Formats: sequence, C-alpha cells, structure tokens
Amino acid sequence: MLDTLTFLLEKLFLLAHIKLSSLLPPLGAERGDAPLTRRCDRDEPPPQPAGAPQKFQRGDLLEVPRTLFTHFGIYLGDNRVAHLIPDILPVLTADSRQIQEMVTNTRLLLGVLSKRASIRVDSVEDFAYGAGILLNAMDRAVRRSPLSGEEVARRAERLVGTVSYSLLWNNCEHFVTYCRYGTAQSLQTDKFCEWLKLLIRDQRNVLLTALLGLLSMVCLGISSSTTLPTLLIPFTLWMAS
Repeated sequence: MLDTLTFLLEKLFLLAHIKLSSLLPPLGAERGDAPLTRRCDRDEPPPQPAGAPQKFQRGDLLEVPRTLFTHFGIYLGDNRVAHLIPDILPVLTADSRQIQEMVTNTRLLLGVLSKRASIRVDSVEDFAYGAGILLNAMDRAVRRSPLSGEEVARRAERLVGTVSYSLLWNNCEHFVTYCRYGTAQSLQTDKFCEWLKLLIRDQRNVLLTALLGLLSMVCLGISSSTTLPTLLIPFTLWMAS
C-alpha cells in the first residue's frame, strides 16, 4: 500500500512540475550557439553563462533550469561538476563510453520514469546543457550554514556512483543539500507537499471525487472495482481535510 501511494505521489509530482516546451533541448544547445540565461529575482546574482570563463570555487553549489525542474550540482574544481542525474542508458547498454556522454533530456526523462540514476562527474558545459548557471543561490533559502568548500566537495566525490532515484525522496537537490549543508532536503519537494496539502484540505475535491466515482459506476456498472474507490477515496479525502 505504501509503495502504491509513493508511486502515485511521484507521478503527481512529475505532472505538477513538467513543462512541455522544455522536453526539447534548450535552444542553441545542439547548435553550439550562445547559451540561454535564466531570469533571476532582484536579490539573486546574475547567472553565469556555461561557456564563459568560470569563477567557481571548489564546493560551490551550481544551479540550472533543466527538463522538468531545477537541476543542481557540486563544483569539484578543474571544470568538473558532480551531480545526481536520472539516466536510462545504463539499463540499456554496458558501453561506458556511451554512458559517459552528456545525458540528454530524453535520457533524463526516461531515467526519471524508470527510477534509474547515478551521481556522476561531468564538465560544467555538459552539466549546464546550454543554460545559465546560478551560484550558491540556495544559501539564502536553507537555514543551515554551508560546510567548508573542501568538505562539500569531498562528500560529493565519495558518493559518485549508481544510486536509486526518487522524485520525492532522493533527487539531485537531496544530493547537493546533503553535501553542502549536512542534511538532505528538497525545497521543490517541500513546495509540492504544501500544494498537495492545500489540495487535500479543499473539501470541494471530496464532492468532485464522489461525483466522478458515481459517474464511473453508471458508465461501467456496479462492481468491486468501481464501488470500492467511489467510497474509499472520498472518505479518505474527507478524513484528511
């Protein structure tokens, strides 16, 4: 039952964050044009273009917009970034040279759906995938103070390898917050849970699910597969609201 609930929550999280236009590679990423930049709030530092000379320090937290949500990594020095990224390719082939190539949006999306991922080291350019990079922007949102840059980088290096992936419980944000602040946390997941909490508390959804259940009984007939959800889902939402 818990596995089923987790599966449904993860798929709902995916649908809540997906942006259809971003399923395609960023403009210019495939052609080698100037990379895009991300709009920042007034109190955020401007993003650094992926192709520009970098001023990152070992242990910095790098942040870029990518396929489904914001992607994070830890800068290791020498133009290298450690990041947790979903990837379907290791399931399909054992060719290390192919696997080491830049993870495209298609590979990433299929990795999310199959829950396959790895913590790997890529160049800054491959990590950014054509987008602008924000530097240590999360420091203002997380209450804990960051660890020393060397400790952050060493934590990231120790974790390199294959890992299980979960949109809710183990994503790229959990990885970088553990490395930089000492505690795994995902602000994107926290926001989704708050949204889900508001959705459950809205008692109009109880009536809506009840009406949909009754409609399914009318269309499909009365059986255990239609009657049980019609009663159980509205009751659960009512008790949780």
